[in-house]
Amino acid sequence: MQSSLHILGGVALIASVSCGVQAEVLPEAVVNIKIPLVKKPTTRPMTVAYLPSTQHYYIADGGLAPMGSEYEAPMSKSEVHAYSATGQYLNSAKPGYDNRSLYYNPNSQHIETITYNVSSAVGFLPNTGVYRLEVEPNGKLLDTSNEVSQYNPAFGDAATMPSFDPATQHYFAKQERSDLVHVVDLKSRETLQVIKLDFASAQVTHDEVSDHYVGFTGVTGNELALLDVDHKAVLIFDVHGKYVGKSALPKSLKLRAHNHYNGTGYSNGMLFVYHESEGEFGTYYGFQVVK
Repeated sequence: MQSSLHILGGVALIASVSCGVQAEVLPEAVVNIKIPLVKKPTTRPMTVAYLPSTQHYYIADGGLAPMGSEYEAPMSKSEVHAYSATGQYLNSAKPGYDNRSLYYNPNSQHIETITYNVSSAVGFLPNTGVYRLEVEPNGKLLDTSNEVSQYNPAFGDAATMPSFDPATQHYFAKQERSDLVHVVDLKSRETLQVIKLDFASAQVTHDEVSDHYVGFTGVTGNELALLDVDHKAVLIFDVHGKYVGKSALPKSLKLRAHNHYNGTGYSNGMLFVYHESEGEFGTYYGFQVVK
């Protein structure tokens, strides 16, 4: 059976920009990848990460709080799923976290996860914070992981799904029901900066867009990508919050409630959107929105 995963080369995007080519927002988003899920998510599907060394994609579930007993450690049952570059399902692992953000950190050369309630010590210690997941050379996930950072109040909202800038090692944490994004450095317990996204120029309100996630693109002048759920578009802002433009998504997409709160991510030069009604367990679309 031929795989329905399609790859058209999203990696070349940032390379062309770094060579001095002026980036622009695509009026219509281009589908570069489709990843149909072949296993039912343990909870809600969250974000997508890409590991260049294996050319594999990793999709995190989240939403199950860690539960413990006198016989079992308090670990979340939420899984992370691995898919090859050809769309083949590899395996699932239970690192033990209520995942919110999954991303590749080229500085550590690992996939890392940020948990629910990363901003509060009242969370589900010892499984609250930022963690580095272990992956075998063949791309399969292991259940083992290592701590990067414990909770940090600078992240703000408990349910935020931060994105990561590897050059500055800063995180961008969108705040719930607002146009605000916290800029966070793990070395500091205070927010470095608060970016106010220009919703007025984008002609949206906070309840029309992704509530907890804004993607970091790495493209100068087009750094932040926000999913406009109600109008089926991706809104692009610069790192100061200035509205740059929008890229229209196919009107046939049924984004539903999942994409307000999760079911997205920015990785390998693409914004990922969860199309819940396509396939048995839903399909992730990877859209190129800037070039």
